[in-house]
Amino acid sequence: MQVFVRDNNVDQALKVLKKKMQREGILREIRLRGAYEKPSERRVREKAEAIRRVRKLARKKLQREGLLPMPKVKPKLPPRPDIFRAGRPLADPSPSSSPSVASTAK
Repeated sequence: MQVFVRDNNVDQALKVLKKKMQREGILREIRLRGAYEKPSERRVREKAEAIRRVRKLARKKLQREGLLPMPKVKPKLPPRPDIFRAGRPLADPSPSSSPSVASTAK
């Protein structure tokens, strides 16, 4: 598996790598192999996975045929401002940026 780092943005490359690993099922397999799994537990897990798979396929088929409503599509959010972008200061160094409070003497 290969991920390219663009503009020295390691955080973004790591995010892409994690997403690829999640999609491939590598993280799940690492967790499964982290500890011994008894053969009986393995059979139970595999059977539950097969049932889940069959149910998902049946649900998708019913949705395509129009017998079940399609899942709601989440609206896309506008992109968040990147406050840590390189080349842009984090804070304005000039003291005039802070609001000044004028006091009145009585």
